Amino acid sequence: MGAKNLGGAGSGGTGETRDMLDLCARNSISARTEIVPACEVDTGLDRLARNDVRYRFVLDKTR
Repeated sequence: MGAKNLGGAGSGGTGETRDMLDLCARNSISARTEIVPACEVDTGLDRLARNDVRYRFVLDKTR
């Protein structure tokens, strides 16, 4: 019993994802990222809150 929720992204399934990645590979399309050292996660979160992130943030635990 109880309430049930089912959610999903509108990005398609495995086949559509593979097609998209193949297209990106053929056309040299890649994501723009900014690598942030994991020790600066608080600074990164503050920047997210201020909408001061232009591209995708990636935390790097080796830095």
